[in-house]
Amino acid sequence: MAEYTLSVTTGAMLHAGTFDNLFVTLVGTEGQSGRTQLTSAGLGNDTGKVGTFAVTTAFTLGCLLLLKVEKDPFHEFKDQDWFCATILVRTPEKDDVFFPCYKWLSRGELVMLRGGRATKVFEDMHPRLKKHRKEELVQQKLTYKWDEYAEGMPYVFSIKDVNRIPTEARYSFSKAAEFAYRQNYAKEELSEKGIRYSTERWESFEAMMKVSWFPRSPLSEMVPQLWRNDDFFAYQFLNGVNVYVIRRCSELPSNFPVTEDMVSPFLDNGTTLTKEMERGNIFIVDYKIMEGLPTTIMDGKRVPLTAALCLLYMTPEKKLMPIAIQLGQTPSKDNPIFLPSDSEVDWLLAKLYVRHADTISSQLVSHLHNTHLIAEVFAMATLRNLPMIHPLYKLLIPHHRSTLYANTIARATLYGPGRALDNSALSAEGQVQLMRRALAQLTYHSLCPHKDIAARGLEAVPNFYYRDDALRLWNIIHSFVKAVVSYYYPSDSEVLADSELQEWVAEIFNYGFLGNISSGFPSSFQTVEELIKYVTMVIFTASARHASVNMGQMNYLVWIPNAPLLLHRPPPSVKGNATMDDLLLTLPNKSIGTLSMSLAWFLGKKYDDFVPLGQYPQHFSEPAALKMIEDFQAELSTLSKAIVKRNKDLDLPYLYLNPKEVENSVTI
Repeated sequence: MAEYTLSVTTGAMLHAGTFDNLFVTLVGTEGQSGRTQLTSAGLGNDTGKVGTFAVTTAFTLGCLLLLKVEKDPFHEFKDQDWFCATILVRTPEKDDVFFPCYKWLSRGELVMLRGGRATKVFEDMHPRLKKHRKEELVQQKLTYKWDEYAEGMPYVFSIKDVNRIPTEARYSFSKAAEFAYRQNYAKEELSEKGIRYSTERWESFEAMMKVSWFPRSPLSEMVPQLWRNDDFFAYQFLNGVNVYVIRRCSELPSNFPVTEDMVSPFLDNGTTLTKEMERGNIFIVDYKIMEGLPTTIMDGKRVPLTAALCLLYMTPEKKLMPIAIQLGQTPSKDNPIFLPSDSEVDWLLAKLYVRHADTISSQLVSHLHNTHLIAEVFAMATLRNLPMIHPLYKLLIPHHRSTLYANTIARATLYGPGRALDNSALSAEGQVQLMRRALAQLTYHSLCPHKDIAARGLEAVPNFYYRDDALRLWNIIHSFVKAVVSYYYPSDSEVLADSELQEWVAEIFNYGFLGNISSGFPSSFQTVEELIKYVTMVIFTASARHASVNMGQMNYLVWIPNAPLLLHRPPPSVKGNATMDDLLLTLPNKSIGTLSMSLAWFLGKKYDDFVPLGQYPQHFSEPAALKMIEDFQAELSTLSKAIVKRNKDLDLPYLYLNPKEVENSVTI
């Protein structure tokens, strides 16, 4: 007789346990065990519980290949799904074989698990393993099918009903409950204050303050006092929620006719605009991507959305300041260039239209398209092309947690016809057109921070905390990925020979970037170095890049005048006529204004089941890989401490790329 000892771990999340009978079958190179029951009393309804069981066989099974887990189709108790986290098998030869699962099993369901060292497709020699590998991917491709959301946009997950999404890809019970609570809380507060459907305009800025009932952060308390200031306006281009638009300006665009005389009063004594451009002290933000998009119709008219341009100057005191704003791409007498020397209201209005364009750009381009939709493509390709035993599946799957579910909810509630963002400046058609343009402009280098920052000429800009933290975080992720990938791919020939890996990157290229060669995204890998960089980009995008656009919403986007999703009046065509009442009438009405406020609070707040970067459920069993993860976590911890120390000395701390605040995946 031979005895195998099984340590079966139930997931630590809410409602993970079960009283149902469970059965296991061990499959080895020399045969398989009988179908053995794991008594329900050994697991029970406790979460995170480890049950120990014995499976006996008449003879040893040889090298363990597979482990079948079944949930009894018949039981007197009410059916309750069970989350099987992992199973560790101690063989009669005293070897430990680790079987990761991380799946919910319903009554009558079974799963066939593969254990042992991570392997690539060409390393499997046993016919049973080859068959299992192929069958797993066939099933995954039937479950996770591509769908074209709109022509010219990345493909998406085909399932539209969140209740049909596989259970392990959904939110946890605790997050789902918290998510629903926040939705209801926001709606009830808006209704109670009588502004949920109100088309009334704001009487004053003080009135806006009175409806800011959401829990606040210290920084969000400061924004209503700072939003009028030029230095705070400019600061947000470097350290706010949309740090991806500003670039150094070495030559003025032909459609932005700023003259030396216009801006000389705002430059240091004795210098000129030309000299400051040569010195690298002039910067520009250009929202040409917004030009001509169809906007929302209100009261029979389309609301404005300006394709603004804004020129900025880095002062000798190392403060970035706006020095000229044009609220449209075509210069004309009806499209004046606004200057800090204009009336207070004119200048404030000009900055308001820039903030409006930036908020739309932030939410739909930098946030939704360039993180959520791109991360969804990465997740889909991983689930469809890499079996659970593949080393890159083990490395990447924690960075895809809940992404498909979050994006499916977004399509059902946030963007598209009749959704929440229909109350923004862009119509549903305009939103699609903007994201088409975003994809057409997206490049491989723009998703790699060191390349992106260099391309925008921002390597030496002072007080650019996003850059400092992003580059350090990229380097730490890259070092970790290099260690893992080099361990499993010791030569370029192994990269070339991995057909699953090549199919993975090809699907991303074709379904995510629509086969656009000029984007610079690869459709195949030739070397280990190429693979390391690409996987680093995937992890950085799903974690750090998303954190940079998401976590600051609670601070910067809750105050309506700093982040209007819609403006009611067209930009001024002449100077000198505007009053503060005009500014209030330009701002979104009460229902739309508080909607944007509630969205920022709803999306930017950390949820209870938050998983920080580097915290992984165990998929690897190799000691070398586990040590790499430990080293990665130690490096992240060191960076976290450095960022906390730096932030103590800042009036406006940059919080969003502290590894402890960066979530492992796109989950909201």
